[in-house]
Amino acid sequence: MTFLTSSKRNPLKLVTATAAVLALALTGCTSNSDDDAAAETITLKVAATTTPMTDVVEAAAEAIDGPYEIEMIEVADYVQPNSMLQNGELDANFVQHPPFMEEYNEANGATLVAVEPVYLTQVGMYSSKHDSFDQVPEGGQIVIPQDTSNQARALLMVQDAGLITLDPEADELTVTVADITDNPLNLTFTEIDIMSLVAAYPEADAVFLHPTFARQLELTPEDDALILEQDPRFAVSLVTRAEDADSEATAALVDAFHSDEVRAKLEELGVPAAF
Repeated sequence: MTFLTSSKRNPLKLVTATAAVLALALTGCTSNSDDDAAAETITLKVAATTTPMTDVVEAAAEAIDGPYEIEMIEVADYVQPNSMLQNGELDANFVQHPPFMEEYNEANGATLVAVEPVYLTQVGMYSSKHDSFDQVPEGGQIVIPQDTSNQARALLMVQDAGLITLDPEADELTVTVADITDNPLNLTFTEIDIMSLVAAYPEADAVFLHPTFARQLELTPEDDALILEQDPRFAVSLVTRAEDADSEATAALVDAFHSDEVRAKLEELGVPAAF
Protein backbone atom coordinates (compact mmCIF):
# COMPACT_ATOMS: atom_id res chain seq x y z
CA MET A 1 0.00 0.00 0.00
CA THR A 2 1.34 3.52 -0.92
CA PHE A 3 0.91 6.39 1.59
CA LEU A 4 1.14 10.06 0.57
CA THR A 5 4.11 11.98 1.89
CA SER A 6 2.99 15.33 0.62
CA SER A 7 1.30 17.65 3.10
CA LYS A 8 -1.39 18.19 0.45
CA ARG A 9 -3.04 14.79 0.28
CA ASN A 10 -5.06 13.51 -2.63
CA PRO A 11 -8.60 12.66 -1.39
CA LEU A 12 -9.09 10.02 -4.08
CA LYS A 13 -6.00 8.09 -3.06
CA LEU A 14 -7.00 8.28 0.60
CA VAL A 15 -10.38 6.76 -0.21
CA THR A 16 -8.71 4.07 -2.30
CA ALA A 17 -6.31 3.24 0.51
CA THR A 18 -9.10 3.10 3.06
CA ALA A 19 -11.15 0.85 0.81
CA ALA A 20 -8.18 -1.46 0.40
CA VAL A 21 -7.76 -1.74 4.16
CA LEU A 22 -11.44 -2.55 4.59
CA ALA A 23 -11.28 -5.12 1.80
CA LEU A 24 -8.33 -6.83 3.46
CA ALA A 25 -10.15 -6.89 6.76
CA LEU A 26 -13.25 -8.41 5.18
CA THR A 27 -11.16 -10.93 3.29
CA GLY A 28 -9.54 -11.97 6.55
CA CYS A 29 -12.93 -12.52 8.15
CA THR A 30 -14.13 -14.59 5.21
CA SER A 31 -10.95 -16.66 5.23
CA ASN A 32 -11.33 -17.41 8.91
CA SER A 33 -14.93 -18.48 8.37
CA ASP A 34 -13.89 -20.78 5.55
CA ASP A 35 -11.12 -22.23 7.71
CA ASP A 36 -13.59 -22.88 10.52
CA ALA A 37 -15.96 -24.64 8.12
CA ALA A 38 -13.13 -26.72 6.71
CA ALA A 39 -12.01 -27.69 10.19
CA GLU A 40 -15.47 -29.10 10.87
CA THR A 41 -15.27 -31.50 7.91
CA ILE A 42 -13.79 -34.91 8.72
CA THR A 43 -12.29 -36.72 5.74
CA LEU A 44 -12.53 -40.52 5.77
CA LYS A 45 -10.13 -42.31 3.43
CA VAL A 46 -11.54 -45.45 1.81
CA ALA A 47 -9.52 -47.63 -0.57
CA ALA A 48 -10.97 -49.37 -3.63
CA THR A 49 -9.53 -51.16 -6.64
CA THR A 50 -11.67 -51.35 -9.76
CA THR A 51 -15.29 -51.10 -10.83
CA PRO A 52 -17.83 -51.80 -9.35
CA MET A 53 -16.00 -51.14 -6.06
CA THR A 54 -14.91 -47.66 -7.13
CA ASP A 55 -18.43 -46.88 -8.36
CA VAL A 56 -19.89 -47.88 -5.00
CA VAL A 57 -17.41 -45.72 -3.08
CA GLU A 58 -18.28 -42.73 -5.27
CA ALA A 59 -21.99 -43.29 -4.63
CA ALA A 60 -21.36 -43.60 -0.89
CA ALA A 61 -19.40 -40.33 -1.00
CA GLU A 62 -22.50 -38.59 -2.37
CA ALA A 63 -24.68 -40.09 0.36
CA ILE A 64 -22.61 -39.70 3.53
CA ASP A 65 -24.13 -37.46 6.21
CA GLY A 66 -22.86 -35.42 9.13
CA PRO A 67 -19.46 -33.76 9.25
CA TYR A 68 -17.91 -36.45 7.05
CA GLU A 69 -16.67 -36.66 3.51
CA ILE A 70 -15.19 -39.68 1.74
CA GLU A 71 -11.89 -39.53 -0.12
CA MET A 72 -11.40 -42.56 -2.34
CA ILE A 73 -7.89 -43.99 -2.52
CA GLU A 74 -7.49 -46.14 -5.63
CA VAL A 75 -5.06 -49.05 -5.29
CA ALA A 76 -3.70 -51.57 -7.76
CA ASP A 77 -3.97 -54.82 -5.80
CA TYR A 78 -5.84 -56.51 -2.96
CA VAL A 79 -3.10 -56.74 -0.32
CA GLN A 80 -1.92 -53.12 -0.22
CA PRO A 81 -5.26 -51.74 1.06
CA ASN A 82 -5.23 -54.13 4.02
CA SER A 83 -1.70 -53.15 4.98
CA MET A 84 -2.58 -49.47 4.63
CA LEU A 85 -5.68 -49.91 6.77
CA GLN A 86 -3.87 -51.83 9.49
CA ASN A 87 -1.13 -49.17 9.55
CA GLY A 88 -3.63 -46.34 9.99
CA GLU A 89 -3.25 -44.83 6.51
CA LEU A 90 -6.93 -45.51 5.75
CA ASP A 91 -10.19 -45.37 7.65
CA ALA A 92 -11.69 -48.29 5.73
CA ASN A 93 -11.32 -50.29 2.56
CA PHE A 94 -13.77 -51.78 0.11
CA VAL A 95 -11.89 -54.43 -1.83
CA GLN A 96 -12.69 -57.90 -0.48
CA HIS A 97 -14.93 -60.53 1.05
CA PRO A 98 -14.59 -61.61 4.72
CA PRO A 99 -12.71 -64.91 4.09
CA PHE A 100 -9.99 -63.01 2.18
CA MET A 101 -9.78 -60.51 5.05
CA GLU A 102 -9.49 -63.31 7.62
CA GLU A 103 -6.69 -64.88 5.61
CA TYR A 104 -4.83 -61.56 5.73
CA ASN A 105 -5.44 -61.25 9.48
CA GLU A 106 -4.01 -64.69 10.18
CA ALA A 107 -0.95 -64.16 8.02
CA ASN A 108 -0.15 -60.70 9.41
CA GLY A 109 -1.43 -60.66 12.99
CA ALA A 110 -3.91 -57.98 11.93
CA THR A 111 -7.27 -57.11 13.50
CA LEU A 112 -9.38 -56.02 10.56
CA VAL A 113 -13.14 -56.58 10.71
CA ALA A 114 -15.88 -56.63 8.09
CA VAL A 115 -18.55 -54.26 9.35
CA GLU A 116 -21.17 -54.66 6.60
CA PRO A 117 -21.70 -56.70 3.41
CA VAL A 118 -22.56 -54.51 0.43
CA TYR A 119 -22.89 -56.61 -2.73
CA LEU A 120 -22.72 -60.21 -3.95
CA THR A 121 -20.33 -61.41 -6.63
CA GLN A 122 -21.13 -64.01 -9.27
CA VAL A 123 -17.81 -65.78 -9.72
CA GLY A 124 -17.52 -68.29 -12.50
CA MET A 125 -15.41 -70.65 -14.54
CA TYR A 126 -14.75 -69.31 -18.03
CA SER A 127 -13.19 -70.94 -21.06
CA SER A 128 -12.00 -69.86 -24.49
CA LYS A 129 -12.02 -73.52 -25.59
CA HIS A 130 -15.20 -75.13 -24.30
CA ASP A 131 -18.91 -74.35 -24.29
CA SER A 132 -19.74 -76.29 -21.13
CA PHE A 133 -17.80 -77.40 -18.08
CA ASP A 134 -18.33 -81.10 -18.78
CA GLN A 135 -16.28 -80.65 -21.97
CA VAL A 136 -13.10 -80.12 -19.93
CA PRO A 137 -10.96 -83.09 -21.06
CA GLU A 138 -8.93 -85.60 -19.11
CA GLY A 139 -5.72 -83.91 -17.99
CA GLY A 140 -7.27 -80.50 -18.63
CA GLN A 141 -5.82 -77.38 -17.02
CA ILE A 142 -7.94 -75.36 -14.61
CA VAL A 143 -6.42 -72.07 -13.44
CA ILE A 144 -7.42 -70.93 -9.96
CA PRO A 145 -6.31 -68.21 -7.51
CA GLN A 146 -3.39 -68.96 -5.21
CA ASP A 147 -4.83 -67.16 -2.17
CA THR A 148 -6.59 -69.63 0.10
CA SER A 149 -10.06 -68.07 0.31
CA ASN A 150 -10.56 -67.66 -3.43
CA GLN A 151 -8.90 -71.00 -4.15
CA ALA A 152 -11.38 -72.66 -1.79
CA ARG A 153 -14.23 -70.97 -3.60
CA ALA A 154 -12.95 -72.19 -6.97
CA LEU A 155 -12.43 -75.77 -5.78
CA LEU A 156 -15.90 -75.94 -4.25
CA MET A 157 -17.32 -74.95 -7.64
CA VAL A 158 -15.39 -77.72 -9.38
CA GLN A 159 -16.57 -80.21 -6.76
CA ASP A 160 -20.18 -79.07 -7.17
CA ALA A 161 -19.78 -79.69 -10.91
CA GLY A 162 -18.84 -83.29 -10.12
CA LEU A 163 -15.26 -83.25 -11.40
CA ILE A 164 -13.40 -83.65 -8.08
CA THR A 165 -14.02 -84.64 -4.47
CA LEU A 166 -12.66 -82.65 -1.53
CA ASP A 167 -11.83 -83.95 1.92
CA PRO A 168 -15.09 -83.67 3.92
CA GLU A 169 -13.04 -83.04 7.06
CA ALA A 170 -11.48 -79.88 5.61
CA ASP A 171 -12.87 -76.42 6.34
CA GLU A 172 -14.88 -75.35 3.29
CA LEU A 173 -13.52 -71.81 3.40
CA THR A 174 -9.87 -72.88 3.49
CA VAL A 175 -9.69 -76.02 1.32
CA THR A 176 -6.75 -76.16 -1.07
CA VAL A 177 -5.56 -78.40 -3.89
CA ALA A 178 -3.97 -80.59 -1.21
CA ASP A 179 -7.48 -81.44 0.03
CA ILE A 180 -8.53 -83.06 -3.26
CA THR A 181 -9.21 -86.75 -2.50
CA ASP A 182 -10.56 -87.83 -5.89
CA ASN A 183 -9.67 -86.44 -9.31
CA PRO A 184 -10.87 -89.00 -11.88
CA LEU A 185 -9.99 -86.81 -14.88
CA ASN A 186 -6.50 -86.07 -13.54
CA LEU A 187 -7.17 -82.38 -13.92
CA THR A 188 -4.22 -80.05 -13.46
CA PHE A 189 -4.85 -77.13 -11.12
CA THR A 190 -2.56 -74.16 -11.75
CA GLU A 191 -2.44 -71.68 -8.87
CA ILE A 192 -1.57 -68.07 -9.75
CA ASP A 193 -2.03 -64.58 -8.35
CA ILE A 194 -5.59 -63.34 -8.70
CA MET A 195 -4.43 -60.33 -10.72
CA SER A 196 -2.95 -62.68 -13.37
CA LEU A 197 -6.05 -64.79 -14.01
CA VAL A 198 -7.17 -62.76 -17.02
CA ALA A 199 -3.88 -63.47 -18.82
CA ALA A 200 -4.41 -67.23 -18.34
CA TYR A 201 -7.80 -67.24 -20.07
CA PRO A 202 -6.68 -67.88 -23.69
CA GLU A 203 -4.70 -71.05 -22.96
CA ALA A 204 -6.45 -72.73 -20.00
CA ASP A 205 -9.31 -75.19 -20.32
CA ALA A 206 -11.06 -73.16 -17.63
CA VAL A 207 -10.16 -70.20 -15.45
CA PHE A 208 -11.81 -68.84 -12.30
CA LEU A 209 -12.81 -65.18 -12.67
CA HIS A 210 -14.59 -62.54 -10.64
CA PRO A 211 -16.98 -60.35 -12.66
CA THR A 212 -14.48 -57.48 -12.49
CA PHE A 213 -11.88 -59.53 -14.37
CA ALA A 214 -14.41 -61.15 -16.71
CA ARG A 215 -15.42 -57.67 -17.89
CA GLN A 216 -11.83 -57.03 -18.92
CA LEU A 217 -12.31 -59.87 -21.42
CA GLU A 218 -15.74 -58.54 -22.43
CA LEU A 219 -17.36 -61.54 -20.75
CA THR A 220 -20.41 -61.56 -18.49
CA PRO A 221 -21.45 -64.12 -15.87
CA GLU A 222 -24.91 -64.57 -17.37
CA ASP A 223 -23.78 -65.14 -20.96
CA ASP A 224 -20.29 -66.62 -20.78
CA ALA A 225 -19.59 -68.49 -17.53
CA LEU A 226 -19.56 -72.29 -17.78
CA ILE A 227 -20.60 -72.54 -14.13
CA LEU A 228 -21.55 -69.84 -11.62
CA GLU A 229 -21.60 -69.35 -7.86
CA GLN A 230 -23.01 -66.52 -5.72
CA ASP A 231 -22.30 -67.45 -2.09
CA PRO A 232 -23.33 -64.73 0.42
CA ARG A 233 -20.39 -65.71 2.63
CA PHE A 234 -18.22 -64.02 0.00
CA ALA A 235 -20.12 -60.72 -0.20
CA VAL A 236 -17.84 -57.75 -0.88
CA SER A 237 -17.81 -55.86 2.40
CA LEU A 238 -16.77 -52.62 4.05
CA VAL A 239 -13.74 -53.33 6.26
CA THR A 240 -12.15 -51.32 9.05
CA ARG A 241 -9.95 -51.86 12.12
CA ALA A 242 -11.46 -53.68 15.10
CA GLU A 243 -10.93 -50.70 17.39
CA ASP A 244 -12.91 -48.46 15.01
CA ALA A 245 -15.79 -50.84 14.30
CA ASP A 246 -18.18 -49.09 16.69
CA SER A 247 -17.05 -45.51 16.08
CA GLU A 248 -19.32 -42.71 14.86
CA ALA A 249 -17.24 -42.42 11.71
CA THR A 250 -17.70 -46.10 10.89
CA ALA A 251 -21.43 -45.82 11.57
CA ALA A 252 -21.58 -42.95 9.07
CA LEU A 253 -19.72 -45.06 6.51
CA VAL A 254 -22.06 -48.02 7.00
CA ASP A 255 -25.09 -45.78 6.50
CA ALA A 256 -23.55 -44.34 3.34
CA PHE A 257 -22.71 -47.76 1.90
CA HIS A 258 -26.29 -48.91 2.60
CA SER A 259 -27.85 -45.79 1.11
CA ASP A 260 -30.36 -45.43 -1.69
CA GLU A 261 -27.57 -43.92 -3.79
CA VAL A 262 -25.48 -47.08 -3.48
CA ARG A 263 -28.45 -49.36 -4.13
CA ALA A 264 -29.29 -47.36 -7.26
CA LYS A 265 -25.71 -47.59 -8.48
CA LEU A 266 -25.66 -51.37 -7.95
CA GLU A 267 -28.93 -51.71 -9.87
CA GLU A 268 -27.50 -49.59 -12.67
CA LEU A 269 -24.45 -51.88 -12.85
CA GLY A 270 -26.52 -55.06 -12.60
CA VAL A 271 -24.82 -56.10 -9.36
CA PRO A 272 -26.96 -57.78 -6.64
CA ALA A 273 -27.00 -55.89 -3.34
CA ALA A 274 -26.30 -57.77 -0.11
CA PHE A 275 -28.39 -55.41 2.03
